[in-house]
Amino acid sequence: MSNSSNEQTAESFFGNVISTYTRAQTIEDGVLIDAGAMAQEAGFKWPVALTSAVWADCVAWSEDDSEGQVHQDQSGRLWDVLFMASHGIRTASDSGNRLLFQFYRVRRDGQSMEAELTTLKLIVGPGDSGESVITILLPDED
Repeated sequence: MSNSSNEQTAESFFGNVISTYTRAQTIEDGVLIDAGAMAQEAGFKWPVALTSAVWADCVAWSEDDSEGQVHQDQSGRLWDVLFMASHGIRTASDSGNRLLFQFYRVRRDGQSMEAELTTLKLIVGPGDSGESVITILLPDED
């Protein structure tokens, strides 16, 4: 018996694809936010995107936030996330496609003045064309 008679295609096993939601669509819809050129500056070779929840919690910062809390800016907060994610990859003791990393950030709550340790998750996966891409998420996000 040949191996070809035992092989099935994914479509014959699972059926027709009902719908797809590409990474490009998630970025266009604001579900993911592209880190852009700053990711390359932080040492990434592959495209990096952050979930909207990570962006809201760890990156977003306005003039109103600076007036009510401590002065920071959004690009500096994005740099902190990307730099520490890159550092986490370089110093990881094991290999794999997932990594937890930590950094300090001031909570955007209208009153916090000191940075606190925050944990985020980094996942390497396939992009829309099978290329490697990186997504940064909250620890409880998939």
